[in-house]
Amino acid sequence: MKNAMLDYSSTYGAFRWEVPSHFNFGGDVIDVWAKDSNKLALICCDDQGREGRFTFAEISGLSNRFANLLQQLGIGRGDRVLVMLPRLPEWQIAMVGCLKLGAIPIPCIDMLTSGDVAYRIEHSGARGAVTTAANVAKFNGPWTLAARVSVGAAEGWIGFQQGIAGCSDRFAPVRVEADEPAIIFYTSGSTGKPKGVTHASRALFAWRVVAMYWPALTSSDLMWCTADTGWSKAGTSILFGPWSCGAAVLFYNGRFDPKRRFELLGKYRVTVFCAAATELRQLVLQDVRPYDLSALRLAISAGETVNPEIIERWRSLIGVPLLDGYGLTETLMNVVNYPRMPVKPGSMGRPLPGTEIAVFDPENRPAMEGQPGRLMIRLPNPQAMIGYWNDPELSQAAIVRRDGGEWFNSGDVVKVDDDGYIFYLGRSDDVINSAGYRIGPVEVENAIIEHMAVQECAVVGSPDAERGEIVKAFVVLRPGIAGSDLLAKEIQEHVKRVTAPYKYPRKIEFVDGLPKTATGKIQRRVLREREHAQTRQRTAQ
Repeated sequence: MKNAMLDYSSTYGAFRWEVPSHFNFGGDVIDVWAKDSNKLALICCDDQGREGRFTFAEISGLSNRFANLLQQLGIGRGDRVLVMLPRLPEWQIAMVGCLKLGAIPIPCIDMLTSGDVAYRIEHSGARGAVTTAANVAKFNGPWTLAARVSVGAAEGWIGFQQGIAGCSDRFAPVRVEADEPAIIFYTSGSTGKPKGVTHASRALFAWRVVAMYWPALTSSDLMWCTADTGWSKAGTSILFGPWSCGAAVLFYNGRFDPKRRFELLGKYRVTVFCAAATELRQLVLQDVRPYDLSALRLAISAGETVNPEIIERWRSLIGVPLLDGYGLTETLMNVVNYPRMPVKPGSMGRPLPGTEIAVFDPENRPAMEGQPGRLMIRLPNPQAMIGYWNDPELSQAAIVRRDGGEWFNSGDVVKVDDDGYIFYLGRSDDVINSAGYRIGPVEVENAIIEHMAVQECAVVGSPDAERGEIVKAFVVLRPGIAGSDLLAKEIQEHVKRVTAPYKYPRKIEFVDGLPKTATGKIQRRVLREREHAQTRQRTAQ
């Protein structure tokens, strides 16, 4: 498989998966690149000005030490280990060390509460944990963990550096079968309890494909992805994707600051930048003239839709493309825009080579051409999960069977144009049905955010006696701009001009912020439920 593509159609048509029967990311990727003792793998820095650099050879040796430490503590193949660390080099070392041992890492954001930690330990049956000294109290509970490793001194925990210092830097990676569980990501739990999305080692191998074709990574790139360590995006765009291609990564531990982002892009001469739409909306408001961004060749984004206006602002400001993509924790990246393929405003792109998609109507029949429907991904696909941990019923409920084939139901509503470009319309329960019109919230949000006063917005259906639902927009204004009835009217008229008039928001509420998940996704569900609750209150009065 070669990096990048010259022509989408020919690449997609000729692509065939070549998944090995056994795969261990630590042994088959890290240890292979480590044969070049000088090859850079990781640059770590933080908001205190500290910096560290690691070669693949150093990551190989340190992860071997960590695997030996876990083994000495009684962790073995198939054991689950919570890895709850901020953006520190110990995160990569622990993740790779677990994989070498055949243990199953569960990456977690370090903002989890003690209740979140308890749920994950109990649900997964975890036998080990790696965290910071500041977070060890969150792991207090009735369970027994064979391995407790802390970055920093903590009573009852083994210090990370001290622990690995006493272990050998040699370790023979376990031969892991392609379909053997390799990693668990817990979803944000927008409905019910978080689900343990379980991926096999074949997925860790397969995720290199998106890195090869979307950012078109090579061994000469330096990539910076700002995703948090507990997100599946961190797995694909900080760990598995870049390092499978031999690219180095930048890892910054510090609060989000738009100016600091551009300072680091210039200082380290980052070539590929990956950030969520929430960040990009603030970055495009900056003056970038003080920064040397000449090394940057591409920006990518996933996790939430990037509005076309933001994409255009980025290109005008920075002079390099911003390519949106679509994926799920269960399947990772499936639909993306490619560097050599024309981009259509508002489209999340075309299917990744090796991924076959379909659009089904509510009765699980293929939707009429050009009509909205739920996005389906044909199984088997090596990128797709093997199931939700310890929940076979929920795992089966995510699969749609039709005409002898199996499809993973994404739950997202899309439409496909005549050229095969896919447009995201919203979650299946986010689509607004107003007077018989089905309105995707993203279409309206894209129109609203083009208004110069708007920084961020979310659109939901608000109950209405006459129309069933009407479109309501929650709008965050740019700094220094105050909401008013006049501005609301102006935004409404703007939306009528740039999209179909029936989609305009009949209600607008100016807010200071929007509810979001821990991964930064806007929670329309919270706003929608609030609207319904307020309607019930008014009706009862």
